[in-house]
This record gives sequence, structure tokens and C-alpha cells, in this order.
Amino acid sequence: MSYSSFKTYLTSNLDITENDLASLLENCKSKTFKKDEFLLRERDYCNQTFFVEEGLLRQYSISSNGKEHTISFGPENWFVTDRESMYFNQPSCYNVQALQDSKVVALDEQFINLLSEKIPSFANFNNKLLHKHIRQLQNRINLLLGANAEERYLEFVAMYPNILLRVPQIMIASYLGITPESLSRVRKELARKNFKK
Repeated sequence: MSYSSFKTYLTSNLDITENDLASLLENCKSKTFKKDEFLLRERDYCNQTFFVEEGLLRQYSISSNGKEHTISFGPENWFVTDRESMYFNQPSCYNVQALQDSKVVALDEQFINLLSEKIPSFANFNNKLLHKHIRQLQNRINLLLGANAEERYLEFVAMYPNILLRVPQIMIASYLGITPESLSRVRKELARKNFKK
């Protein structure tokens, strides 16, 4: 499994050396979470962005009838947060839970602002990440409104190619907005099509 420390992630994406980063990151420590442990619970205030060094996170909401709706997954080298709660100081509508034993770096807004101030290229990089996230959300809304189950599943595979065997089928179905039975049919049909080739 390929993953990197937060420091390595920054040096590989920004024009900065590990030595230059050292003083900025001296208080930036990794935290470990056991499988099924929560990093954020609904109605709590989110005040951190989580960078996943190892493991896998899931962000989800629970509807009034108790049904879970998976919003996103956070594998290695991904960021997970509730932007609405963090930036508008509102109680979170989401839960963030470790699906595997996970190692994450928790970044608060003050630290993100410090990186932007001290490393000019980080501000541009962070802005690009934000716009990529918005694009992905818009694409997901469009798929949920107009795509069939197979198209949604294929887009999921493209988005998360390395987590198919790490996530229970019921959670993938929740992300796709379909039933586990429908997901099973989609997988069987795709396997049949590929077998015929």
C-alpha cells in the first residue's frame, strides 16, 4: 500500500525542502485511530482537516429514519473535513469514522493559514485542491441526478481505484445511492460483459 507522511506529501507537491518545513511542522503530529473509532461526530463542531497518512476514513450522515448516507471516503493521501462546520462555525451534520486502523494528521485553520503565509506555493496548491473538491462534488450531484447505477459505479471505481476491497459493499451502495442488491447486480453484469470480451 502506497502512502506518505504529511511532510513528504507537501515536499512532493510544493517547492520546498524538508528542512524548510521542519520548523513549521514541529507541532504537527500524527494521531492514530482504531478501526470504528470516530474522528468527528454529528452535532460536534469540526475544527480540523484530517490528512490520511495510513488507513481509511469514511464521512457520512444519518437521515431522520436512521439510514446512513456515505458522503466520501478518505484513503491515504486524501484530506477529509466538514467545511461547513469548520469555516462557518456550525455543528456538523456528519460523522467521520475510521474504517481501518488509521494514522492521520489533524490540521486546524490557524495552521493552514500559517502554511499559506510562510509557503506562498501552498496557498495556490490549497486553492487548487478546494476547486478539485468542488468539481468532484458537482460531478457527483450530476451522477446522482442523471446516471444509472452502472455509470455511478464505474465513476466510483475511477475515483477510488484502491479501496474496492477495503470497503463493505453496503457502504459503497450507500455512496452510490443504490441498494446493496442493485450494486451486486451491477457488479455481476460488468463481470459478465468483461468475460465476453
